[in-house]
Amino acid sequence: MITEKTIADLIYREAEFLDTMQWQAWLDLFHPEGRYWMPLEWQQQDPVLQPSLMYEDLLLLKVRVERLAGERTFSQKPKSRCHHLLQAPRIVTCDPAAGVFKARTSYIYTETRGDMLERYSGWASHEFVEVGDALKIKLKRVDLVNFDAPFGNIQLFM
Repeated sequence: MITEKTIADLIYREAEFLDTMQWQAWLDLFHPEGRYWMPLEWQQQDPVLQPSLMYEDLLLLKVRVERLAGERTFSQKPKSRCHHLLQAPRIVTCDPAAGVFKARTSYIYTETRGDMLERYSGWASHEFVEVGDALKIKLKRVDLVNFDAPFGNIQLFM
């Protein structure tokens, strides 16, 4: 049975996979139709008809992961690293009967490569779908506090 603790544990595990560069384990958390979305506007509702910082399906996520993990990716020498500092996830919906599972988590994210250090703050909203006895990410939406600021290259995943 999916509980609020199940949802929170999955969010913490996802952050751990990203922080420890366990890319395949992270990808395995996504549903085949899953999406990773970083809106460009405050309270943006449409990732397709409005521009976004990122809107990637599983295929694009796999391509990015292959680039990050590749030995011949010279732009990743030294490799980028990250750390997620998460507030306790707020469970928005946990309705096993309807198959609806949603959470929102405030975070501070740090990304570093060489002597460069970048910090971002925002909220991650997760929508999950039950597959067998497990939850899979159907949508991960990352809203940055400073969504309208100019950004350098965000190399990893928040």
